[in-house]
Amino acid sequence: MGCPRTDCVEKPFSRLFEKLGCLVGSCPVWFIIVPLLVSIALGGGLRFLEDCEDNDIESQFTPFNGVSKSTRNFVKEYFPSNDSMFSGQRLYNEGNYAVVLMSSTDKRNILTKAPFKEVVQLNNQVTSLSVEVRGRRVGFRNLCSSVNKDCVTSPILDIAENDPEKIEQTRVTFPLHTLHNKPVFLGSTLGGVNESRSSVQHAQAIKVFYFLKNVSGANEWLQAFHKVLSTERARSNVKVSHFTSLSRQEEVQKHTSDGLPLFSITYVLVIAFSILSCLRLDNVRNRLWVAFLGVLSAGLAVISSFGLLLYAGVPFVITVANSPFLILGIGVDDMFIMLANWQQTNVRDPVEKRMADTYKEAAMSITITTLTNVLGFYIGLMSDFPSIQAFCTYTSTAIIFCFIYNITFFGAFLALNGKREAANRHWLTCMKIPASRSEGDSKAYALCCTGGDYDRKTGSEKEQIFTHFFKSYYGPLITKPLSKACVILLYAAYLAGGIYGCLHLKQGIEMKHLAADDSYVIDYYDDEKKYFSDYGPNVMVVVAEDFPYWDESRRSQLDLCMENFNNLSFVRKELFASWLDSYSAFARNSKLDISREGVFQANLPAFFKLFPEFEADVNITNGRIAASRFFVQTVNIRNASMEITMINELTDTAQSCTAAKLLVFHPMFIYLDQYSVIVRSTIQNVGVTAMVMLVISLFLIPNPLCSLWVTFSIGSVITGVTGYMALWDVNLDSISMIVLVVCIGFTVDFSAHVSYAFVSSKKATANEKAIDALFSLGYPVLQGALSTIIGVVVLATSKQHIFRTFFKIMFLVMLFGLAHGIVFIPVFLTWLSCSSSKHKKGSGNEERKANAVMPDIVPYAIRSEIKSGAYDNHAFIDGNGCYWTQSVNTQQTHIYAIQIPNTWRVGTYDPDCP
Repeated sequence: MGCPRTDCVEKPFSRLFEKLGCLVGSCPVWFIIVPLLVSIALGGGLRFLEDCEDNDIESQFTPFNGVSKSTRNFVKEYFPSNDSMFSGQRLYNEGNYAVVLMSSTDKRNILTKAPFKEVVQLNNQVTSLSVEVRGRRVGFRNLCSSVNKDCVTSPILDIAENDPEKIEQTRVTFPLHTLHNKPVFLGSTLGGVNESRSSVQHAQAIKVFYFLKNVSGANEWLQAFHKVLSTERARSNVKVSHFTSLSRQEEVQKHTSDGLPLFSITYVLVIAFSILSCLRLDNVRNRLWVAFLGVLSAGLAVISSFGLLLYAGVPFVITVANSPFLILGIGVDDMFIMLANWQQTNVRDPVEKRMADTYKEAAMSITITTLTNVLGFYIGLMSDFPSIQAFCTYTSTAIIFCFIYNITFFGAFLALNGKREAANRHWLTCMKIPASRSEGDSKAYALCCTGGDYDRKTGSEKEQIFTHFFKSYYGPLITKPLSKACVILLYAAYLAGGIYGCLHLKQGIEMKHLAADDSYVIDYYDDEKKYFSDYGPNVMVVVAEDFPYWDESRRSQLDLCMENFNNLSFVRKELFASWLDSYSAFARNSKLDISREGVFQANLPAFFKLFPEFEADVNITNGRIAASRFFVQTVNIRNASMEITMINELTDTAQSCTAAKLLVFHPMFIYLDQYSVIVRSTIQNVGVTAMVMLVISLFLIPNPLCSLWVTFSIGSVITGVTGYMALWDVNLDSISMIVLVVCIGFTVDFSAHVSYAFVSSKKATANEKAIDALFSLGYPVLQGALSTIIGVVVLATSKQHIFRTFFKIMFLVMLFGLAHGIVFIPVFLTWLSCSSSKHKKGSGNEERKANAVMPDIVPYAIRSEIKSGAYDNHAFIDGNGCYWTQSVNTQQTHIYAIQIPNTWRVGTYDPDCP
């Protein structure tokens, strides 16, 4: 069955690359010098790396248009912080703070004399810390946030009056304790609590906060705090962990350059693998230096692209540190494709001709994958996460440079190597050597000082063991009916596992994963999760409009909305904090009728005087209450799943309120906004990228059905990678979303190479085409996958979760992409593809074409010329007396011989263009 071809773009590009290959083969030196000079010039931009580093967690790892950011702006405008009346729950940001978490080492009650004594001692040590700022000593008392000019202190220490003797004698109620006639919330202070009738029977941990004003010296004090607490990991009765408002940022900043030594190791490993892959026992055909320079070409691409973008001031985020590992894999993959096509050219042809033939096939193939990769990353620029945008910018630019350097710098060295081979020179000494051993020469001499042998009949290089394996063993095996059935069963099992994993995929990045494994931050997060997960964030519910609170009818509607919040499964109703409820109680006790606007407004100052903490919850502008806020206490927010439930249900409840416009906010919501966009953004990026890949494939792969197979493989690999990464304990977050975009590009790489080889094959049957495609590109695809895995495997040893996540997903991408490229797609193509119809010129006498022997009427010289091109004798003569070959030579072309007056003309033709 024939099918339409879509090669109107592919053919002109192939001819263009053919001419470029010839040019590179003719004057390779300039194609080496110019890329080197460009790399040196652009590499100068690397000195701006430190200036361009931007690892601000909020700006890079949260959606830039997150809903909570606009809500925070509203809260900041209408409820500004008051340093003289500090309240931790009323902050619109995290603020400046340090926190010490102390837990009993033997699971004993920390509210007993011995462990509590160590708590008091450590607290005294911290509050006595001082730092030098601009020539003067500044202590905690000078920097602390205050209430009525007194530093904010820990309520549990206030309850015991900083006296270890009194803690055992004091009845502590939980989670609310009355202190100085006011309720104090202890849910964020005491952890691991066992209570009976609201009285604490046993507690395992205490958390002490130290809040600071946003003034000069605060950061220096926090750094001094960290330095002191770093030596206090364990005492005799308590284990100590700590954290500051600077911790996350400093940990990310500190480990940004951790990828550099890993990249050095990777570079050495990839060079070693490339050399081993290209190593030959033949002293002429050995391409050790070509392999080395292919890896060097990828390294130059990274230097040039990064330097260019750093010159332009593009932010360098920690996620970008993964890019060089990826580019190294892509560059080496393209190198293997070019080498594979070079090896299929005719050894007897001039270097210029061999380079032209190599570029005609290989450059087109790597152009397809480069285009798809680059466009995939440029589509990633639509992401809501700046860290992804930075990664996509650096990586896409590096891929462009990698492509350019492959067809210039690496191609030039390939041409020089070709000239060495043509002169039969030794790979190491460049001395001319004989092609075979002479009589009397030892075997050792033959092994070290001879080489350059090739198939004298066909003019082609001798088959290597791996290409021979794909052609003679693997290809025929996988195209057998039983093997195909096994492949289908294997694919069904793979797909079932992927779908199962997708159903169990978790979302979101945990903040502790931004720190290294050995960081003190990990200890703090683990202890906090262990002891303090019963109580979640205290969430603001903001009435974001001018509302008539005195109107009983409207107030009842608002109360109903608040009741809906309190009825949520993760909200503890009795901990609801409402200035309006307190004001109503105040009015009842004072026998005031606040249902009238004048009375309501006039008595607010008296109420705030008695309860000054509530004054920060009401914004009065021009005599009107422009906005106010209430607080609901969440409980049992233990994991990302509960965080998603919490923020979704709170938002839905706020939007369902018809009484007033409500907003919900907590500083941690800035980070939770990722849940609202991560799935949508991933689906959008993957969907748009897949469509772009389909369009590119339709234009550049001359067979529309095979283009659809490329698109199918994208969806299939993404399903597998997403599912199995979930089973490998990898969440869907801004980091893994980056690699899913990468996944598309590599999927296209593998499937496009094999599909392009399949449809370009001149074999008659689908099975033969599949075997031919595997023979041509099976080994290069395998080399490319292995080189990329080697390129990222060192990341598995990293202390950084970001790097390990990159390794896990890239490993899955390579594994599944390779399986599709050399197992699934070849089998599927044999069943669901169409062969291009071969329109032979002069088809009027096609019945004469089967196995016709080259006719004697063709002169001997012409016959010799035809045979020298490695054509077989399967031919026919048409009605016009033209001789046409049916099979192709090593250059993948057909030849004809036609008799015209007084002479014969020999040329090539395209059987697919009638």
